[in-house]
Amino acid sequence: MECKNKRSRTLEAFGMTRFSANLGFLWTEIALPDAIRAAATAKFEAVECHWPYNTDPALVKAALDETGLPMLGLNTARGDGNGLSALAGREADARAAIDQAVEYAVAVGAHNIHVMAGFASGKAAHETFVSNLRYALARVTDHGISLLIEPLNHFDASGYFLQTAEQAAEIIAEINAPNLKLMFDCYHVQIMQGDISRRLQTMLPIIGHIQIAAVPSRTEPDEGELDYRHILKHIEAIGYKGFIGAEYHPRRSVDAGLGWRAVVA
Repeated sequence: MECKNKRSRTLEAFGMTRFSANLGFLWTEIALPDAIRAAATAKFEAVECHWPYNTDPALVKAALDETGLPMLGLNTARGDGNGLSALAGREADARAAIDQAVEYAVAVGAHNIHVMAGFASGKAAHETFVSNLRYALARVTDHGISLLIEPLNHFDASGYFLQTAEQAAEIIAEINAPNLKLMFDCYHVQIMQGDISRRLQTMLPIIGHIQIAAVPSRTEPDEGELDYRHILKHIEAIGYKGFIGAEYHPRRSVDAGLGWRAVVA
């Protein structure tokens, strides 16, 4: 009953937008299970993370069960960069990272796995990424898990293989699997391409998750180039039904900055 009350208070406070706390950036000073509890106390509707592998999945699952929050997703391991799955010659390492992510996702009940491509370019990188994504899709077949791929901007991740929403869309079309989706991070897309509203509408059929942060500061999404009051209304109007991931670096403490939700929603 308490978890339902938390959700109803969130909807009353922030409209119909459902926010997910990205624990790769938020409450990083405390252990992941406690960060999940902090997100629930702060009235987030879900959580997501980056690389939880140093935390016992049983402790994460217990915190998720206690709070009633879903774990939306986690990333494959970074390796020695920003992932491994587009690195020709590193297929064994990439697939070990995929296996690790699937095992952890199943243990905690995560909905999605972000398959990180890494720093690479060219035809061989494309073919390697597609091959490893096909491997990952086969691994999650019996678990009800979706895969996400995400373009990253060339300032934060110079040389990352996947850089535009259209490049991701071409890969998704090539593989043609219903559980391979686009992670549409408004921060990255704005820096690389702009035209956020039209791209959201065009890409909606393949979007698996949306994330937000201020541009260019990557802090709370209540400043900068993007007016999230408009964008969140647009996202609702075009029919997106998922969560909005809050993936930003707090200007001060997480709790001190949480007023942004009332501003943008």
